[in-house]
Amino acid sequence: MQSAARDGPTRTPLQERHLPLLLLLFVASGCAALIYEIVWFQLLELVIGSTAASLAVVLGTFMGGLCVGSLALPRVIGRERHPLRVYAALEIGTGILGVAVLFGVPAASNLYAAAVAPGFADLVLRAAFVALCLLAPTLLIGATLPAIARWLDATPRSIAWLGFFYGGNIAGAVFGCLFAGFYLLRVHDMAIATYVAAAINGTIGVIALLMAARLPHAAASPGTRAAPTAVVTSALRSPDARAAHIAIALSGLTALGAEVVWTRVLSLMLGPTVYTLSIILAVILFGLGIGSSAGSAIGRAIARPRIALGICQMLLAATIAWAASPLATSIGWPAELPPSASSWLGFAHDLARCLWAVFPSTILWGASFPLALASAARNARDTGRVVGGIYAANTLGAIAGAVGFALIVIPIWGTQQAERLLIAVATLAGLIALVPVLWPARETPAEGNASGARIAGLGWLTAGTATALLLAITVPPLSPQLVAWGRRLPRQQNLPKVIYVGEGANSSVAVTERADGVRAFHVAGKVEASTDPQDLRLERMLAHFPALIHPNPRSVLVVGFGAGITAGTFLLYPGIERIVICEIEPLIPPNVGPFFKRENLDVLNDPRVEIVYDDARHYVLTSREHFDIITSDPIHPWVKGSATLYTREYYEFVKRRLNPGGVITEWVPLYESREEAVQSEVATFLDALPNGTLWGSRPSAGGGYDLILVGQDDPTRIDVDSLQRRVVRPEYLPVIRSLVESGFGSMVDLFSTYVGDRTSMATALRGAQPNLDRNLRLQYLAGFAAGALEHERIYAHLVERRGFPEQLFTASTQWKAQLKEAFARTK
Repeated sequence: MQSAARDGPTRTPLQERHLPLLLLLFVASGCAALIYEIVWFQLLELVIGSTAASLAVVLGTFMGGLCVGSLALPRVIGRERHPLRVYAALEIGTGILGVAVLFGVPAASNLYAAAVAPGFADLVLRAAFVALCLLAPTLLIGATLPAIARWLDATPRSIAWLGFFYGGNIAGAVFGCLFAGFYLLRVHDMAIATYVAAAINGTIGVIALLMAARLPHAAASPGTRAAPTAVVTSALRSPDARAAHIAIALSGLTALGAEVVWTRVLSLMLGPTVYTLSIILAVILFGLGIGSSAGSAIGRAIARPRIALGICQMLLAATIAWAASPLATSIGWPAELPPSASSWLGFAHDLARCLWAVFPSTILWGASFPLALASAARNARDTGRVVGGIYAANTLGAIAGAVGFALIVIPIWGTQQAERLLIAVATLAGLIALVPVLWPARETPAEGNASGARIAGLGWLTAGTATALLLAITVPPLSPQLVAWGRRLPRQQNLPKVIYVGEGANSSVAVTERADGVRAFHVAGKVEASTDPQDLRLERMLAHFPALIHPNPRSVLVVGFGAGITAGTFLLYPGIERIVICEIEPLIPPNVGPFFKRENLDVLNDPRVEIVYDDARHYVLTSREHFDIITSDPIHPWVKGSATLYTREYYEFVKRRLNPGGVITEWVPLYESREEAVQSEVATFLDALPNGTLWGSRPSAGGGYDLILVGQDDPTRIDVDSLQRRVVRPEYLPVIRSLVESGFGSMVDLFSTYVGDRTSMATALRGAQPNLDRNLRLQYLAGFAAGALEHERIYAHLVERRGFPEQLFTASTQWKAQLKEAFARTK
């Protein structure tokens, strides 16, 4: 170690004093990197969709770029370059490329949409598109730690500073995650967030250049370059280095695999809002930062950091099992807040829950990285290569964990088996690190005298392995009631029977049945469809309205399968020849549809029906087919990702897929929402479709907890006389029966649910914030409204200026008089 210190650059007191400043720069760098990550994920899902496969492509490319950057920099840039100037160039380059991605992704999306084709080629094209957008900036981000590592020697003190740099980078990432999720994107938009991150990169680069001008770098002389490379190669092949690389790769696999599992379960427990996901990520990063600082101190203090690395992995088996029990049930820790609690208090409560469950594991993962560095750095001279190798191994393992658990482990075996597998892999990582230390292949005489201690150590290791296996066996299954009711579970009474539960690639779903026979379909911990009369009415109205308004509909696109009731209602119309159902979760139609076979008219087995498994936005963007009707019943807007189906740009895409005279319908929930969110949804729809109209879901009595938005390019005209002549034909008898079952005994009853149009909504929508691709404002507004029960007040505000729509209906004076009378009853 002393030789390595002599051959590399040595630190002067002035340089030592600047290490804390360099640490602060790494904190700022981590902040910028997480802002970019959140913005890029949000930006790219607008183009390639938000399916599990698409998100895996984005995550794999992002982390793959970090991996390649960490490996490439020490091999491409020589040690003679001033590390601070290299670091400055990386930060400035990241800022420039970050802004380029902001403008480049929307510009390239049209080329992507024109080139996409169904099947495997589509997935390859998605990967190529993401790589084109993200590979360059992620290479630079991944190269920053190896670059700055060359400013340090391969001494225990320097390795400790590397751990502190890594921990500081993570601390900055925690702030960046919360700053972006709770302020920049909630108050501003993706452009402002990107500019802030780029400004941070630029400031870091300037400060690093000023430091480089003041602090000279002792470059390696030409005659000594070959020796360090040979020593590095030898060091990387040493038993400690090999074990460190394998253990840290498996540690990365368990870390990201657990993050996938925990995000799935915690999203059920806390509600899958954009804020919940920011809190989960921040807690994980916070634990990694704390652990990294602790691991740095431990690595400096002990002679064999590889032993500490192995112990961390063995302890991970216990902490993963610790998290499994509360995550499986959500009951008994900490107590549920009342519904009246403020959103901010709810976020603090969610933070406490996340810390309780996952914080112990994240500390151990954080400590593993500097301990692996210390293990691999023995006798190494180029700290850049050491750091790059460990960072790359950890990142490759993380990619395998994220992609494998999201696309394979959870969909096939579920979260219980996933947690058992995580415990097993963590135990394996511990054994790889510890067994060779306790039982080396070749013993020296001095080591032979320690055989008793080794036997004792192997005994403890055997006991630890047995304990880990026992913990894996005792991991509880995910509560079916938690899948069904999510955050509302502790407040539910007389819980219905769960008759189906499944965990898919994109979501967990359940079907329940009440004592009175009412069945409900649950996804993301809430009811999305049911056979309750008020829900059946809405599900059928989403089909009846456009099918009755359109004079002769033949083709339909249904966004979201749900229980299949909306799609099945279209089967009643004799002119319908083709129905395409776009569903993001492949688990739902074949497993949920049969439970609602009577209500959805066995829609899955009708020859007119085709099911496409894709993100609806991606399908609409890339499809070449046109439809007479496009009806959308997406998941609730506060669920992260669903806001992309309520943007003005999305409605413009939908309009391009309509045949002349086509009709669009969109579901807008008033329950579990607040006025600001509803205003945003309605105002955005009417901005894209100025001739749109609003309809309620409750006949006769007025009110309701749902809205249906109906839009056409041209002004909507409902010829009542022609419509009535159509529906009295024999082939329309099933349609009439369905309307009567839904509570509509006449056309007057149906059209009395009219709420308003753009003109009558002007006052109610004043100050509404439009939901645009660049800000996805709705998911931030709706995220504050999850659990709110203000639907009656919101509805009353919407209809307070409702007038009779004379131009909407072509009908006799007598019929209009009846409708006006119905309006008076429902106002």
